[in-house]
Amino acid sequence: MRKNNEEAKTFSRSDLAGWTVLVAGLGVSGRSMVDVLRDRAATVISVDERNDQADLHSFDDVDWDRIDLVCTSPVFNPRTPFILEAQRRGIEVISEVELAWRLRARRADGSHAGWIGITGTNGKTSTTEMTSEMLAACGFDSPAVGNIGKAVSHAAVDPSHDVLCVELSSFQLHFTYSLELDCAAITNIADDHLDWHGGIDNYAADKSKVFHGVTRTLVYNADDERVTALAHAAQKAPGCRMVGFTLGEPQAGQIGVKDGWIVDMSGVAGGEPGVEERVAKVAEFTHLCEPDGTVYPHLLADALTALALVLGYGAQRDKALTALKAFAPGGHRIQNVAVAHLADGGSIRFVDDSKATNAHAANASLSSFAPKSVVWIAGGLAKGSRFEHLVADQAHTIKAAVIIGRDQQPMLDAFKASAPDIALSVIDPADNASVMARAVDAAGAFAASGDVVLMAPACASMDQFRSYADRGDQFAAQAKRWVRDHEGH
Repeated sequence: MRKNNEEAKTFSRSDLAGWTVLVAGLGVSGRSMVDVLRDRAATVISVDERNDQADLHSFDDVDWDRIDLVCTSPVFNPRTPFILEAQRRGIEVISEVELAWRLRARRADGSHAGWIGITGTNGKTSTTEMTSEMLAACGFDSPAVGNIGKAVSHAAVDPSHDVLCVELSSFQLHFTYSLELDCAAITNIADDHLDWHGGIDNYAADKSKVFHGVTRTLVYNADDERVTALAHAAQKAPGCRMVGFTLGEPQAGQIGVKDGWIVDMSGVAGGEPGVEERVAKVAEFTHLCEPDGTVYPHLLADALTALALVLGYGAQRDKALTALKAFAPGGHRIQNVAVAHLADGGSIRFVDDSKATNAHAANASLSSFAPKSVVWIAGGLAKGSRFEHLVADQAHTIKAAVIIGRDQQPMLDAFKASAPDIALSVIDPADNASVMARAVDAAGAFAASGDVVLMAPACASMDQFRSYADRGDQFAAQAKRWVRDHEGH
C-alpha cells in the first residue's frame, strides 16, 4: 500500500480500510484518534516516547515502508524529525481536527453536524463556551469540543450532535487543510508560540485557516489590524456574511458598543445591514463586569464574538441573549476566589486569571481594574516573550508586583525599563511546593483596603506548576488561607 512521492495523495474515508496509520503522541487527542481509527483503518500504530501504553516508544522504530498516513498530536512542531521524514516520503501528515473533519458522521437525515470554529491568541475558551451555551439554550445539541471538553475526533463521529463548537489552537490548525466551517472567528492575534511556528507570519497564517471556505458567517476582530486583513483576504463561500466586532462604536458591517448598548450594524441580529439595531444593555451581562459595573473588556469582546457566531448560525436571538446574560466564565478566568473584609469596612479581593498565559491576555486582564488598585502576581515560563510594553501600558494600574517563576529576568527587565518606581517582591524560585504561599503573603503585604490581588501571570505555568489550572487552584487555596489569617484586621 505504500506510496512513493509522486503517488502521494490525501486520504478519503474509504482508503482507511486498507491503510496503516501512525498516531504520534498519546495525549488526549492522540488517544481519541487511536479509538476513532481502530475500527476504520487496517492497522493503527501509536508511538509515544513517554507512554507505556504506546505500541512504539521511539520514532526510530517506525517502519516507514508500512505507513500510509501520520496523525500527529499538537505537541510536535513542523520541524520535528519524524514529521520531516514522513513528508520526505510523501506521507500525508494531518491533525486530529483534519481527521475529525474528514470522518465526520452523517445524521439520520443524511446531513453532517454543523461546525463553528473559534481560534485566536486569547479568548478562545470563553468564546467557545459562550457559543455552546447559547446554542444549547436554543435547542441545539452543541457541545464545546477541541481544546476543551470532548476530543473533536470523538465528537465528530457521533451522529447525535447538531453542531460542534470547536476551540482550535494554532498547533491543531497547522496540519489542517480542508475545513469549510459553517461559522468561524478569530478573536485576536498577538505574539505567542512563535518558537513552535517559526514567526508571527506563520502563526497568523495557521490561524487564518479557519476562514477558508466559511459558508455562513465569518466573524473577525475589527479592532485588530492583522485579523481584519486576514478576514478580508479570506476565500469564503459565496453568500457568507462577514461581521466585525469592536469594543467601540460599530460601523456598517460590525457589532459593537454604543451608549452602554450592544449595537449591531451588520444585520446579524435581525436588523437591516448598515442600520443601528440595539441588542441589549451591556450592564445586563453582570458576569462580564466588576462588582462596581466596570466591564471586563476582554470578556465583552468574547461575548460579542460568540453572539455574532450564534446569530450568524441562525439561532433565536432572545433565547441566545438570555443564556449569554446568565453565562459565568469558567475557572481561572477573572474569577473572584477570596475576599478579605477589613476592620475599616473595606476589603481586599483576590482574583484568579491564571489563564492569562501571555502578555496580551494579561494586558486585557489588568485593564479591567482601577488605577493603582492592583497588586499583580506575574511571571513564570516566559517562552521568549518580552514584557516592556505590557508594564508600560499598565503602570497606571499596578500598585505593586510579585514576581514568580524560574524565568524571572524578562519580567524584572520590563519593570526596570518601563516602571522602575513600582515596588516589587521577587519570590525565590526554589521549592515549588511553597512558591504560591510565599507569593500570596508578599502580595497581601502590599495590599490595602480597596485593592485587588490579581494573578494574571502573562507566562506559562509548567516551570513550577502542572498547568495553569493547578497554578490557579494553588492561588485560590492560598488566598483563602490568607483571608482566614487576616480577616477583620
